[in-house]
Amino acid sequence: MDTARTGIDIVEIARMEGILARTPRFRERVFTKEERTYCDASARPATHYACRFAAREAVLKCLGCGFSQGVGLTDVSVVHDASGRPRAKLQGRAAEIAAEQGILEVAISLSFTGSVAIANAVAVTEAVKPHKDETPNPEAELAASFKEARSIMDELERDEFERVHLQESEE
Repeated sequence: MDTARTGIDIVEIARMEGILARTPRFRERVFTKEERTYCDASARPATHYACRFAAREAVLKCLGCGFSQGVGLTDVSVVHDASGRPRAKLQGRAAEIAAEQGILEVAISLSFTGSVAIANAVAVTEAVKPHKDETPNPEAELAASFKEARSIMDELERDEFERVHLQESEE
């Protein structure tokens, strides 16, 4: 895959709240233990569950598979890195599909208002992965040019020394 793929999904928070109230096992079937712990500890659990469900859908859209091809409900989940930023965690069939497509990671962004949760996902491959700025360091370039100039001057001095020494020995 040489182009970036994206996926986006939106979930109504009230709808998620209703599902959680009517179907108690929904949490255990759809969300990982880590996700449930995070959501249930928040002041508005339904909002955070809605964000995570939207994230699953967005990730699967950018993988191009949805909940098909053997992808399970918890094959995509949301975890947090050391700085607290949400990350898509792929496992099982979702991880296999990503690997088949050369996807290194799926970056996600989560947001919500009072009524909706939204998630955006971007599949990152080596071809579209941002690389650190490879612009040369001006100080390093200057130091290298001085070193090269010093080397040329040393060589010229050796040549001059040999020329003078040769002339003196001939006289």
